[in-house]
Amino acid sequence: MRNSSLKRKFCLAALAMSVSLSTFAAPPENSISMIDSTKLGIDAAEIQAMVSKMQAAVEQDFVSGSILLIGNDEGIAVLETVGTQGPNDNTAMDVETLFRIYSMTKPIISVAIMDQIEDGLIALSDPVSKYIPEFAQMQVIDEDSGDTTPAKVTMTIEHLLTHESGLILEIFDPQSKLGQLYLNSGRNSATSPFPDMTALELAQTLGKLPLRFEPGTKWHYSRSTDVLGAILEIVDHKSLDLVLADRIFTPLGMNDTSFYIPKSQAGRIAEPIHGEMSDNTIVMPLLSGGGGLNSTTEDYVRFANMLLNGGIYHGTRIIDESTLTAMTEKFIGDDVSREYFFYGERGDWGLGFNLQPVNGNDANGPHNFGWQGVGGTLFLVDPSNEFFLIYMAQTRSGPRGSPFDLNVAQRDVYSAMRN
Repeated sequence: MRNSSLKRKFCLAALAMSVSLSTFAAPPENSISMIDSTKLGIDAAEIQAMVSKMQAAVEQDFVSGSILLIGNDEGIAVLETVGTQGPNDNTAMDVETLFRIYSMTKPIISVAIMDQIEDGLIALSDPVSKYIPEFAQMQVIDEDSGDTTPAKVTMTIEHLLTHESGLILEIFDPQSKLGQLYLNSGRNSATSPFPDMTALELAQTLGKLPLRFEPGTKWHYSRSTDVLGAILEIVDHKSLDLVLADRIFTPLGMNDTSFYIPKSQAGRIAEPIHGEMSDNTIVMPLLSGGGGLNSTTEDYVRFANMLLNGGIYHGTRIIDESTLTAMTEKFIGDDVSREYFFYGERGDWGLGFNLQPVNGNDANGPHNFGWQGVGGTLFLVDPSNEFFLIYMAQTRSGPRGSPFDLNVAQRDVYSAMRN
């Protein structure tokens, strides 16, 4: 049994009865209101030390530029920008620069799903097949033989949120038999095997493929959130971009967050020095809930601040505080294998968020929550220390050993606060 089974049952009951409490307060035009950094325990010397590392990463050609932002509900305590938007773009990096945030899309999708749960439209225990029939008769693959057997466990929406669905993400498992099935089931693209499919078509395709394991028995990073995106569309009877606009972006004033960027705004897009990234001015059918959004630092501040403040931002409530509490509980139970979990026994996973202990390796202490994007972006929210952190850059392949990146940002910020 899971450690938090009783708590989880309580949360499920509470969620089923909760009502969305959105108000109609207009979001502020600018989310960047500066406060003294010492309010977060960071002095000028510590900030300068981080800026020096950020600048060194630019000078050593790891990134063209980057942004570091630390704030709380009172305002922004640290905002540092270095470099330019790209190797062939002399435009200074700033809070209006557009980034491909990739998997930082996932927490946004997860919040939207929980908002539908609050509205009584879906439930965590709902079978995925209730919305996408292709998931009704799932098979589990044997990686040694390639043989499949009928799944004994029904995949639910909760399994999708916790990445315990049995689905995988092919870029993390390309040599496996299942990874090859994923790659061969899509339509050829340099950046994704599924660009010409809609969110629903992608989900339907995944439903016809085998699972890596029985749902609920292991954690494996996956395309689960892409399936959640399709469910959002089905339940709200509109495309995913409109679902997110109605439930999150418009209420928060996230006016620059979208799946595709108008060509007129292409001059605001950050680019990597090494490797290539998708051209998100080219509109494709796929609205990827797993990694398709573009956003700015200014926009993501609004989302992070809302999470830090228990689901509300400047008078506009997106989700109830009890819902957010449930989302940030530890959901990897004792009976769930961590064989594929990125952090071993150190961290955990909630309903759409990575959870990391804020006191070294103290797994029983307070946790922050958030996630990162494969293109070099990071956000985390730390309720115990009352702050949020956003780091934005664009990296794709290239050399290792950068003086400053998303991992260094997290480490150095906590170090500065402890000094």
